[in-house]
Amino acid sequence: MIGGGPLRSASLLEYLSRHFAVDAIVFHQGGDPDPRCAMPHDVVEKLDVIELPRHSKGSLARTTRNAFRLLRNRPPLLDRFAGFEGAISRLISGRRYDAAIMEHFWCAPYVRQIRRSAKAVILDLHNIESAWHRSLADTESGSRALALRRFAAISARLERRWLPLFDHLLTASINDADALRRIVPGARIAVYPNALPEIPPPPRVERHEIVFSGNLEYAPNIAAVRFFHGRIWPALRLRWPDLRWKIVGKNPEGVRRIVEADPKIELTGYVDDAVASLACAQVAVVPVLAGSGTRIKILEAWAAATPVVSTMLGAEGLGSTHGQNILIADDPGNFTESVSQLLASPEKRREIGAAGRKIFEERFTWTAAWTRLDLIFRNDARQASV
Repeated sequence: MIGGGPLRSASLLEYLSRHFAVDAIVFHQGGDPDPRCAMPHDVVEKLDVIELPRHSKGSLARTTRNAFRLLRNRPPLLDRFAGFEGAISRLISGRRYDAAIMEHFWCAPYVRQIRRSAKAVILDLHNIESAWHRSLADTESGSRALALRRFAAISARLERRWLPLFDHLLTASINDADALRRIVPGARIAVYPNALPEIPPPPRVERHEIVFSGNLEYAPNIAAVRFFHGRIWPALRLRWPDLRWKIVGKNPEGVRRIVEADPKIELTGYVDDAVASLACAQVAVVPVLAGSGTRIKILEAWAAATPVVSTMLGAEGLGSTHGQNILIADDPGNFTESVSQLLASPEKRREIGAAGRKIFEERFTWTAAWTRLDLIFRNDARQASV
């Protein structure tokens, strides 16, 4: 289980390696796996790594950093990845590329360095940064909500400044594409959906449990766990006394304080195969209240044929249909009732789970998603370098 962002980048990189000679520049921070070992040699011809300065993850250090970022009008990740213009210029000096693909909005300011060596520059937007901050602010209160709204406003200004400089913008959903057209009218925008590799249907050995999955230090996931734990889980636990709630994902310390007092909640931490883990649950819950893009956690549940109950925002951009391949509920009471309907009916679980598996196979495998990229990267450029 590597997370939605890395999975999206991996799908794009795999596509490019099948059609082009690929060089890559990767940022790395201490404690993460070394990309020189993790990157397959048949995917990238030349790999360069830029080391990020060490940052403490402690709450005091993070609060202090963000306070200075507010003073300097620098959103957190744009600030984190800033200052490497010279390093990037040196790494691509003397090289010419038919196209350059940049991942994440916080790398957008490097478009000026990259354009000197590339005929076309494409930005892959995993999220719309201003919308991400704005939606997260709605789940918070006090000074944290004020800071997030300020970061949203700053991000919106920077989006209007940087996004028009790219030849193409890739987004994860039609919803994000529509939002981008309002920010940068006239931009060339293509929807490249989040997707998973081809995954055979895993064996389903259901336990009496529900599951939530994701990177557990990611702010929207923390907010989702807090919301579910406080507003939905108590009613479910009362109605289903033997039910267990399994929380799967890396960085479990991000939510441990929220759930550690309840013996019916299991924090598994990182798992090698998220889909196999999800296949053991009766229901996957996605009580997401904030974020942008689309949720890989739903695609993984669909791949596992595990029925999903999600908020409307959690399911946004996937083209799902309530009552057919997912159940949608925003109100805590409706969410509780939807989960309970599935827990009470093996037949309903099989029906919703099978429909989810079908939409995964038809629309959200890498092979299906790559057809969108063919519209940008034509076959006559197969021998070019990227």
